[in-house]
Amino acid sequence: MIKQLAIAFLLLQNTYFAAEAQVASMSPGANQTAAYFPLLKNKKIGLVVNITSTIGQKLSVDSLVAAGFLPSKIFAPEHGFRGESSNGASIANNIDEKTGIPIISLYGKHLKPSADDLKGLDVVVFDIQDVGARFYTYISTLHYVMEACAENNIPLLVLDRPNPNGFYVDGPVLEPAFKSFIGMHPVPIVYGMTIGEYAQMINGEKWLKDGIQCNLNVIPVANYTHKDRYALPIKPSPNLNSQQAILLYPSLCLFEGTIISQGRGTYHPFQVLGAPALEGKFSYAFSPKSIPGMSENPIHLGQNCYGLDLSNQKIGEQLNLDWLITFYKAYPNKKAFFDNKNYPQMGNFDKLAGTASLKQQIIQGKSARAIRKSWEPALSRFKLIRKKYLIYP
Repeated sequence: MIKQLAIAFLLLQNTYFAAEAQVASMSPGANQTAAYFPLLKNKKIGLVVNITSTIGQKLSVDSLVAAGFLPSKIFAPEHGFRGESSNGASIANNIDEKTGIPIISLYGKHLKPSADDLKGLDVVVFDIQDVGARFYTYISTLHYVMEACAENNIPLLVLDRPNPNGFYVDGPVLEPAFKSFIGMHPVPIVYGMTIGEYAQMINGEKWLKDGIQCNLNVIPVANYTHKDRYALPIKPSPNLNSQQAILLYPSLCLFEGTIISQGRGTYHPFQVLGAPALEGKFSYAFSPKSIPGMSENPIHLGQNCYGLDLSNQKIGEQLNLDWLITFYKAYPNKKAFFDNKNYPQMGNFDKLAGTASLKQQIIQGKSARAIRKSWEPALSRFKLIRKKYLIYP
């Protein structure tokens, strides 16, 4: 059975993704079943998984059950187990209809597994596709799972996956005052690590409570390097529904802390930018609508938003600050630009940036070059720390 399931990674044809994987032999840790199935034999297993958690073309939960394993619990991050919930939506505990396995939500008020949640488990398996941006909450879920496992003496097995934004490192390093669930660690916005490498860094830098360390085992990706451009076969969350959106996300998510729409409420989120007040300053326009499972109450609902279509924009190897600077300069009411308090589902700009400096630099009219210069020497220090935990060249 192990030999049958240890198949090469096959990219799924997904209507949300036009891009194809560039490295045919690349295969995520979940597919390396010969390396970890023996570790799960006769064990009571907890799974931290979602719709991206696959072995070959099947959800890993279904594959494990078919292989004779009996997972005891599923822990679901933001967007739920099957990825059907929009950002910030309340996720309730449930039962998986197909397998009958209890699902425990790790989002909202219950971010960390409790001792009762983990009771009876022999091992926890973490297998979730990350996108390599600090404010994407799966790495925060990883932190809390590691902490809970460490406190309850339960080993954690991370099945590693490629990072689609793993080919560069950039952005301001998060300052302690701005720590939150959308940024828990002193890392830049784009940290250039797989989730397995990141787990090693959490352990090695003793970022867990009281410096405790998790009994961690990472199953690496086969045939992967950080130079590889990897197109995700499955959308990692409802509003990252294309490869272009995933590549733009590190730069465009900052706009969630502003009055500018990033296309939530359209079928091309994180590919467009705009606001009603910019009529006459940009020719491109879109109108956000309520889309169940994606954005039920998007900013500027039902209004024409004028701005930019970035769906064909070439993506470089650094964050793009020009769009943020351009939209701030174009916005007629400067005081309202960073004021989105009427949209509580949106983010706080300083928490997204990890610093109060970026907002002030935009307001002061600093150039992108000057802003980038201010990220040093913290960014270079992080790169040295990062090197200690890299699994891949």
